[in-house]
Amino acid sequence: MIIAVDGPAASGKGTIARALARHYGLPHLDTGLLYRAVALNVLREELDPEREADAVASCDFPDSLLADPQLRTDEAGRVASVVSAHPLVRAALLQRQRRFAQQPGGAVLDGRDIGTVIAPDADVKLFVKATPTIRAQRRHAELRKAGQNVSLDRVLADIRARDDRDARRSEAPLRQAADAALLDTSFLSIEAAVQRAISLVETRAARPREQAGE
Repeated sequence: MIIAVDGPAASGKGTIARALARHYGLPHLDTGLLYRAVALNVLREELDPEREADAVASCDFPDSLLADPQLRTDEAGRVASVVSAHPLVRAALLQRQRRFAQQPGGAVLDGRDIGTVIAPDADVKLFVKATPTIRAQRRHAELRKAGQNVSLDRVLADIRARDDRDARRSEAPLRQAADAALLDTSFLSIEAAVQRAISLVETRAARPREQAGE
């Protein structure tokens, strides 16, 4: 079973995707880490993230980089949002993501274009959202916990800027797939959001079986 979980930054999609992977015993890929890895390469090589050639040159990295704690920094996230807008960067990482999705037994992937581009034939698609203010509060708390001193206003401005870039980019813009179930986590606890996600997966996964029995 392939489960695609999409949504904007700090919507809760990563937490939900990891929980679904544990629940169903499936491998999980946070595809945003791929773009953060590109961003980290750009930063370390002192390249220009706005320049597509520089970003593409940073796409060749080992899987071990995905465990680097620097990927979780606010700066890596900001630059990842910039490099992910380049069509050639998305193309360079496309097959890497599709191979993960198509492994035997299935997988859970979360990102911004899983259900629309990476795995359009996924068995289950979820689109996770929350209000910008709540998402900013969540991300601010995460950054503070990680020892990063950043203002809530700056985090909110960054969230809105990312949303704008993600929605307006020409290549694989952030949008809800027509057949994706919507999950608004704005006023849900983590436990409630996960239970709701599991319920949606069960309902969606049962449809092909029901149709086959008709």
